[in-house]
Amino acid sequence: MENRKTSAYYENRAVQFGVVSTEWLAQAQSATVHPAPSPPLPPSHNDADKPFSVIEEFNAWRKHPDLAEAVAAIRALAAVIRSSKATTMMQLEIQLKSASDSLKRWDTTSISLTAACDLFMRYVTRTSALEYEDFNSAKSRLLERAEKFGEISFKARNIITMLSQDFIFNGCTILVHGFSRVVLQILKFAAQNNKLFRVFCTEGRPDRTGLRLSNELAKLDVPVKLVIDSAVAYTMDEVDMVFVGADGVVESGGIINMMGTYQIAMVAKSMNKPVYVAAESYKFARFYPLDQKDLAPALRPVDFGVPIPSKVEVECSARDYTPPQYLTLLFTDLGVLTPSVVSDELIQLYL
Repeated sequence: MENRKTSAYYENRAVQFGVVSTEWLAQAQSATVHPAPSPPLPPSHNDADKPFSVIEEFNAWRKHPDLAEAVAAIRALAAVIRSSKATTMMQLEIQLKSASDSLKRWDTTSISLTAACDLFMRYVTRTSALEYEDFNSAKSRLLERAEKFGEISFKARNIITMLSQDFIFNGCTILVHGFSRVVLQILKFAAQNNKLFRVFCTEGRPDRTGLRLSNELAKLDVPVKLVIDSAVAYTMDEVDMVFVGADGVVESGGIINMMGTYQIAMVAKSMNKPVYVAAESYKFARFYPLDQKDLAPALRPVDFGVPIPSKVEVECSARDYTPPQYLTLLFTDLGVLTPSVVSDELIQLYL
């Protein structure tokens, strides 16, 4: 079999586990999850003479365990403005564009990383007020907007957690697939507020994401059952709803997520079970896949525990595309959206 390189997208998952609307700003500033996590502190730089590297800054932010990769990129881009020696707005925008391109090249298969960089550039640099100020004032305004965008993105998970709580009712059974930080926070917050529910976690082979999530839920004393991936249809009649995260939300209103999400959504749809997606708006991407093969390959190692003959081809893709007709609602920091509304929100974000 051809020896294909494992993508940076998958390696990162294995290790760690625009004009923005005023409504988004208002929602983000009024997030009320208690206790709300404090924003992480910027990484320290001991060598002041060392040239600034956006990739090194990005990797430093990625070390924060609760910080999403896309938010780390947003923080790194804000640091570009802070450390810039540019003397004109044109030079500064060129530096930002170069840094954004470098981050996107770091992993070309990461949809959320690309979307976050694109949204950052639109939010931070698209302001007519900068044309009428001196450079230092304009740079300060740019940095202020960059920091605000970072705060908004960091708070997104809290807003989603609050919006989703009314959909979790006492006595319900929730099927989850993959290890999503935002889904874990939703379930954790519900448990802390004395809601009684149980969770079915798919095993999530080959990286055992379901095992990781089930361990976290067990620590919260949430009743949890680990289900092998091939038993989803068998157990679906016991399930009241499906909760999944997303690596990316695309223009059609569908999602790109861990391999297996598509077939789970199809089974749920056939049995009239709602499928809820929890995804931050910085994962909204200007991308319209028509089928599974339109996705850039994100490869992962697959170990069957026994030698595989060289003539046998192994499917190593890490994710699939779930079309919008199989999804019920998307919980985002922009609000609770139907899949059909996603394209309208994307237009507003990327104007």
